[in-house]
Amino acid sequence: MNIHKEGKKIIPVAALILGLLYALLYWLIPFQIVQIVLGVAAVIFFILVVRFFRDPEFPVAKNPKQIIAPADGKVVVIEETEESEYLKDRRIQVSIFMSPLNVHVNRSPVAGEISYFKYHPGKFLVAWHPKSSTDNERTSIGLKLPSGVEIMMRQVAGAVARRICFYSKTGDTVEQGDKFGFIRFGSRIDLYLPLDADIKVDLNEISYGGKTIIAELP
Repeated sequence: MNIHKEGKKIIPVAALILGLLYALLYWLIPFQIVQIVLGVAAVIFFILVVRFFRDPEFPVAKNPKQIIAPADGKVVVIEETEESEYLKDRRIQVSIFMSPLNVHVNRSPVAGEISYFKYHPGKFLVAWHPKSSTDNERTSIGLKLPSGVEIMMRQVAGAVARRICFYSKTGDTVEQGDKFGFIRFGSRIDLYLPLDADIKVDLNEISYGGKTIIAELP
C-alpha cells in the first residue's frame, strides 16, 4: 500500500504517541484483560491512521469532455447556485463529502491551467453543513480547460480536518487525474460546473476519485 507524503511524518508520531500511552496505561492498570483490550484498541487505531494516508495508484481514463471525481466520497449536493467568488455566474454545484475512512487524495477533475487560487481561513463546521462552503477554512481553485471553459473546485475543511494541502499554483498546467491536493481527517470537495453540463451522478451516490464521471460537457 502506497502512503501519501502527508502521512510520512504523522504515522511515526502516531506510533510513538500510541506506544507511550499504552506503556503508561499498562503500568497504571494491572488487569490483564484491560491491558489486552487497550493493546487491541491501539493497534486498530494505528491501522486506521495508516489507512487514512493510503495513496492508490491506477491509470486514469482521460477524456476532455468529462469531469471526473476529484475525490472518493458521497455526493451530498447537486444544485444550481451562484458562484460569486471567481466565476461570478450561475453554476451547477456538485459536492462530495469525504469521511475519515475515504481516500483523501484530491485529483484534478479536468486537464487545463490553474487560472485562480485563493486560500480562505475560516471555521470548522461539519462538512455537510450548508454554510461550510462559504464559512469554513477552504481553498478555491479555478481550472481553465483548453476549450476555454472554466470550472472551479473548492477544498473545504470539516469539523475534524485541520489542514488543507494544495501542491500547484496559478499558471501551472495539470493533467486530468493528477494528484494535486490532500485534506486531513474528513472534509468536502465542491465543484462548480457550467449549467449545460450533463450531470452523471445522483445524490448519495458513492464517487471514486479519478474514476467516477461526475459530468459531461457539451
